[in-house]
Amino acid sequence: MELRQLRHFLTLAEECHFGRAAARLHVAQPALSQQVKQLERELGVSLFNRSTRHVELTEAGQHLVEHARALVAEEERTLVHMRELATGHAGRVSVGFIGTATYDVLPRVARTVRARLPRITLELRGETLTPQLAEGLRSGAFDLAVLRGALDAQDIRTVPLRSEPLMAVLPSHHRLAGRPSVPLADLAGEPFVVHPSQARSSMYDLVLAACRRAGFRPAQLLEVGETATLVVLVAAGHGVALVPASVRSLSVEGVTYMPLAEPESVDLLLARRARPESAAVDQVASVIVDCAGG
Repeated sequence: MELRQLRHFLTLAEECHFGRAAARLHVAQPALSQQVKQLERELGVSLFNRSTRHVELTEAGQHLVEHARALVAEEERTLVHMRELATGHAGRVSVGFIGTATYDVLPRVARTVRARLPRITLELRGETLTPQLAEGLRSGAFDLAVLRGALDAQDIRTVPLRSEPLMAVLPSHHRLAGRPSVPLADLAGEPFVVHPSQARSSMYDLVLAACRRAGFRPAQLLEVGETATLVVLVAAGHGVALVPASVRSLSVEGVTYMPLAEPESVDLLLARRARPESAAVDQVASVIVDCAGG
């Protein structure tokens, strides 16, 4: 039993007329009659009562209509889903985000994918450090990663998304909080709240490099893993911090975000495996570029 036979059967069941059914199917009437007879032979039952003037379903034919409609509908759903997979409009895509991109890029990507690509299932994970994101790409835990800091790896390729200024995060009661901008050198005596050190976080090296250019190294460093915790600790008076400007979207009472008098910038990158990926990954990558670029 072929799906083509079932489609011919359903059309004849709706028309109850060989000529009209053949015209709808764009086949010759004898060919339609032959298809129906073959289906009846395979099933071992008569599906239609035929006369020179009239064609009507038998009891067996009436029972077959429901099953045939379900099979044809399932085939159509399968074809649609396969086309969506082929064009990247369906599938599952996992994306990891560096902590400082969690609060502005991640929500935009989620909203945009839901609006543009509703058949794609997104798995999103924020507040992840760059080394973990790179390892997740290699292991397959992530299809895409939004991170900071260059990756020297042949199996991962990156695309620049944007460059943004670093800003100082100060407690709202800080002596410099009311100024239009703050010279980074004026924070030389302050404890700094920073992301983790060494190879665990790209932001740690970026912050300390900016401080070196300003002529000092922070005397005291308090390391925390999450950007939200970093800002909360500044609000609690444990120190000051430097963050990308986009972190301003993380509103925490008791802190002031201030531009630096001598601008320092940091790059945001989209990383993915170097080998070709599914069309769905390509579609989501385009959305990330649109949402984070500029």
